Amino acid sequence: MRRASESVVLSWSGGKDSAMALYELRRSAGYEVVSLLTTVAEEYHRVSHHGVRVELLEQQALAVGVPLHKVYLPAGRCTNEHYEAVMKRTMLEYRDAGICRVAFGDIFLADLRAYRERNLATVGMRGLFPIWHRPTTELIRSFVGMGFRAYLACVDGAKLTMDFAGRPIDADLIRDLPPDVDPCGENGEFHSFVYDGPIFRRPVPVTVGDVVQRDTRYFADLLPGNEPGARPRGGRSARKPSIFKRSSRC
Repeated sequence: MRRASESVVLSWSGGKDSAMALYELRRSAGYEVVSLLTTVAEEYHRVSHHGVRVELLEQQALAVGVPLHKVYLPAGRCTNEHYEAVMKRTMLEYRDAGICRVAFGDIFLADLRAYRERNLATVGMRGLFPIWHRPTTELIRSFVGMGFRAYLACVDGAKLTMDFAGRPIDADLIRDLPPDVDPCGENGEFHSFVYDGPIFRRPVPVTVGDVVQRDTRYFADLLPGNEPGARPRGGRSARKPSIFKRSSRC
């Protein structure tokens, strides 16, 4: 008899590491991703830290076929205590729905992994790290080689020049990255938005708009395409995934 897959929620930024984590989880017979969890800056309706529009994230979730759960945070004034309180309430909802695992796209930041695992332990949940300790040069080359397509949505101006913002992730980008920049941007050098690849049912139409500077970072304003039948929504109207209707517990 085939063993039932364990339901997991995936921490989702819409970038390449999230996409690779979803790819690996789908390859496994042991896990089923039932929700993509992302944090959104409330005032701007953009993904926290990355600056990607919520409309694009919603179209992305439709294209990969997993419900998107958005958690709204106050932009620019969200303390660590407030963030942890909000996330604890969210994790308790998942746990009460019978989901005991949260997956992350972290690669080698041990202190960040330990932080996540400590916070999950307080609510009786565990972390899952499907691309942990993968060599980042090999990982980014695999990402490109498997047909994933993405743009750099945000770059750290201390490590990369403005012209990197909005560039596609391809062999040319990998070649042009400075030697002190991690090939996957694991130290925060850049963030990305994935719009096509082997986990997608269809591409997400997206174009690169203006590049703006905010503090020490450069953001490429990625614009939703006008695909017939697309359903951009934005705001607080999107409902939580249906998993919250379950009554089972961990």
